[in-house]
Parts: sequence; structure tokens; C-alpha cells
Amino acid sequence: MKIKIKEIILYIILIIGSIIMIIPFYWMITTSLKTSAQVIKMPPMWIPTSWKWSNFIEAWNSAPFPRYFINSVIVTVLSTVGELVTSILAAYAFYRLEFFGKKVIFAIVLGTMMIPGEILLLSNFVTLTQLGWINTYKALIIPWTASAFSIFMFSQYFKSIGDEMYYAARIDGSKDFGYLINIIIPMSKPMIITIAIVKAIGSWNSFMWPLIVTNSEGMRTLPVGLTAFVTDTGTNYQLLMAASTFIILPMIIVFLFMQKYIIEGVSHAGIKG
Repeated sequence: MKIKIKEIILYIILIIGSIIMIIPFYWMITTSLKTSAQVIKMPPMWIPTSWKWSNFIEAWNSAPFPRYFINSVIVTVLSTVGELVTSILAAYAFYRLEFFGKKVIFAIVLGTMMIPGEILLLSNFVTLTQLGWINTYKALIIPWTASAFSIFMFSQYFKSIGDEMYYAARIDGSKDFGYLINIIIPMSKPMIITIAIVKAIGSWNSFMWPLIVTNSEGMRTLPVGLTAFVTDTGTNYQLLMAASTFIILPMIIVFLFMQKYIIEGVSHAGIKG
């Protein structure tokens, strides 16, 4: 009986937490379908009496969102691919190869995770300015093609595979790079998908860095473009919510379809220390 009571209490807490999480998204979507009069109505109107779907079309045409969307796709795809390549190679080196200072270098890499990203903004900006990369795709992509967190997650996942596969591959004549390409990567698909999804969501929603390194409308990504859109549209909250909806929607869809891979990848990363 006590166990059932605990389970009921747990489910109640989870349901309340879910409702709290869903309310902002519900308000965003319903507001995007309201008229301007319904938006400012007091008390707030939770369910619109008339659904104005044209808000999405009006919001899309009120700013160069197609260009923002293309920029976000380019930056998200290339930075994600870049991080996967560098992280897999670095993690494999720390996991399997032997070289001088391996443990010290790995500790330093993990130590960089303790440094807040905001501290590095100024130095990175100065570096990119000297390279002449400001307001280019290189500034938006290249600084984010490496991640200490991804290296750590991949190295932990590689350890869970065990040494038997490696020795069997070496007996068959496989070299280290061949073992990585033909065995490690196919067996690491859950972790690769996990890191790719987390990176893609972070890159898609990134705001501070694109705001700093871009200074023209043609190089804006969606989050930065949304900020400019707020300034341009003023108090048209229904258009703001419509724009926010079609910006957030792609990542929500990706997460909903791929969440099982995230759970599988994270759970397997801690099997073996």
C-alpha cells in the first residue's frame, strides 16, 4: 500500500511538472493564432475564439526568414558534422592509442569544460577579427567544431565496447583507423546520434555568438533574426509568437523522433569507467 501511495505521489508530481513545462509552448502556439485584440485582452484568453492562421504567413513575409533559415541550416549541419569528426577522432586517440602525456592532455581537455563560454567570447572575437572572419560562415562554424563534452562522451562509450573486438580486428589484419571506421563507428551509432542531436539543437538555438560575429542581415541566423524581427514588428505579439513557433518547431520534431537514441546513448556511456 505504501508503495502504491509513493507511486501515486510520484505520478502527480510528474504530471504537474509536465503541465508547467507545456504551458509556455501552449501559450506560444495559441497566441500565434490570435488576433491583435485577443492578445491584449484581459483576463488572458487561453483558447482563441477565432483562429488566425494567416499570422504565420504574415510573420514569414515580414522579415527575410528564408535567408535566416538557410543560414541556420548551413551552420547547424556543418558545425555538427565538424564536431562529430573531431570528437570521434580525439576520443579514439584517448581511448586506444598510446602517446606521451595522454592522461595529462585528457585531463586538460576535460578541464576546459569548467570554463564558462562567456569568458572566451572576447578573446575569440579578437582572434576572428585578426583573421578577417567576422560576418562570415567561418566565424559561425569553425569555433564550434570541437567539444570537450563530446570527446568525453565518445571516449566513455568506446570503453564500453571492450578490448576483445580490438584484438580480434588486429588479428584479422585491421589497422587502428580501419578498426575505428569499420567497427567502432557502426557500433557507436546511438552515441553519434545523441551527440548530433544535442549539438544540432544547441547550434540551431545559439544566439549570443551569431549576434556578436555577424553584422549584416544576410548572415543572420534564426535566433538573431527573431530579435531583429521583434524590433521591426514592435508590439505585434501574435506575429512574434508565430515566428517563434516555426523557429522552434523543427528542433521539437527532431527531438521527439530521436529521443530514444538520446536515452540509449547516454545510458550506454556510463557502462564502463
